[in-house]
Amino acid sequence: MRRWREHVQAHKRWHQRFRHSLKWRLVALFLVLAACTVMVFMGGTRMALSGGFELFVKPLLSDYIDRLAADIGSPPDPARAQALVDKLPISVRIDGPEVRWDSHPGKYAEKKYKYKDDEWGQRLLTRSTADGHRITFGMSDNLWHERHPVRALVPLFGLLLLTLAAYATVRRLFRPVDDIRRGAQRYGEGNFTEPIPIRRRDELGDLAQQVNDMATGLQGMLRSQRALLLAISHELRSPLTRARLNAELSGDTPERAALLRDLALMGELISDLLEGERLAAGPSALQRTPTDLNTLVREVAAGFDGQPLQLTLADDLPAVPLDRPRATMLVRNLIDNALRHGASEGLPVMVSTHVDGEQAVLTVRDHGPGVPDDQLARLTEPFYRPDVARTRAAGGVGLGLYLCRLVAQSHGGSLVLRNAAPGLEAVVRWPT
Repeated sequence: MRRWREHVQAHKRWHQRFRHSLKWRLVALFLVLAACTVMVFMGGTRMALSGGFELFVKPLLSDYIDRLAADIGSPPDPARAQALVDKLPISVRIDGPEVRWDSHPGKYAEKKYKYKDDEWGQRLLTRSTADGHRITFGMSDNLWHERHPVRALVPLFGLLLLTLAAYATVRRLFRPVDDIRRGAQRYGEGNFTEPIPIRRRDELGDLAQQVNDMATGLQGMLRSQRALLLAISHELRSPLTRARLNAELSGDTPERAALLRDLALMGELISDLLEGERLAAGPSALQRTPTDLNTLVREVAAGFDGQPLQLTLADDLPAVPLDRPRATMLVRNLIDNALRHGASEGLPVMVSTHVDGEQAVLTVRDHGPGVPDDQLARLTEPFYRPDVARTRAAGGVGLGLYLCRLVAQSHGGSLVLRNAAPGLEAVVRWPT
């Protein structure tokens, strides 16, 4: 039963992929049209020739069979019949009271002579002699088999070549569509370094050029916004510092403490924005050194002394080329985020490392309420906070996971968030 369900699921997946793939649908349409064309051509040819066969070919063939039967004689002479078989591509079978002879004995020959009484082939190819013998003629296909032993495979190879040619043609025609799809995906991820190649000067080439022009415009708008954000952040730092100094010099009141907390939050926000813009520049912003990831995790965990943390670190973890300050920020943000949103459940936050191929993997898991699946992909967007559990009251301004993603990507790695049921699990992969 399980294998049957797996088979049904596999069939459904294949059907969905076929319906989703425009290439394979066009190949199938091409083959169906080719098959229909062949059937229409053969049917039309048969209809056109059937009248000519009845009027011209059948009388000539009947007269020729009469002459062959006369050459064999009455009573039939097997020697003469064998001479005809040796000279012509025909088969002869003689049934009668005195002579029973078959030029091609065997299963195939027996099958060829099983005509029904009302079949025109028996009437056309069979002659009866005056002494009670019946002579049946047929086509000998031994010569055809000897000269064309693989003729049965010719249609199969032809169909295979036709399918391959159709697929290659469709694939070539749709190659610009694949380029546009990959380019749109790159642009959607914020990668504008590689434009969509222009392979042809047709409608698809024009579409690729228009998408490139649109991406160039978007890149310019993003650069302008980032420049404006950087300028505002730099300009806010000086008055913010002065406001903090003035607040620290004022009297020790609850209002002063609240003001200092707000100023500290604004300072962190500005620092995170500037750091995010620096990381957006890519690997050029990093200063990598071989780093023991386990040691780094232990140092960060020591800063959370007294918090429920459980470390499971692999002993065989190789040194990882990391920008140590930024990697420290990533580990600290992930642990702090897990403690703020999952420690209340009474279970410790689990931090582990292991090796997966040529990657060092860091996993941080809490046991909190998790995040709805439809919001997981947006957790690493700047200033995004789910409405249910991770609100401003729980701390943070929505830049922590955004910076973690930038740190991982700038190192050539990745950050993946997923629900661990219960809790949320963050998995960071770094190339070693």
